[in-house]
Amino acid sequence: QVQLVESGGGLVQPGGSLRLSCTASRSIFSFNAMGWYRQAPGKQSELVARFTSGGNTNYVDSVKGRFTISRDSAKNTVYLQMNSLKPEDTAVYLCNADVSKGYSGGYYYPAARDFWGRGTQVTVSS
Repeated sequence: QVQLVESGGGLVQPGGSLRLSCTASRSIFSFNAMGWYRQAPGKQSELVARFTSGGNTNYVDSVKGRFTISRDSAKNTVYLQMNSLKPEDTAVYLCNADVSKGYSGGYYYPAARDFWGRGTQVTVSS
């Protein structure tokens, strides 16, 4: 079972910055993809940023140029640096990792599935 633990959320003024961290209980290279989603009240969950296989990155258009995803494989941790925050960035940010069935990165996954952290609240308000 993979555990993902997020940290770094909080209250920040518009224009401010926060850095989120997500630490996995095993090697992040055993995942197909790993990154961040967010869920705002009354809105659908959306992908914010993620690493895909091969180390490529995806960002939702609304955060391009403001958010940066990075990783430290030695710490099994993915980060989300969020700059120039806006009130519309307010949401619960959830860490996600997805795996395929079979062996990957030294681990065996009996089925393809997603793993989720519990989420961390980010509130952007003056």
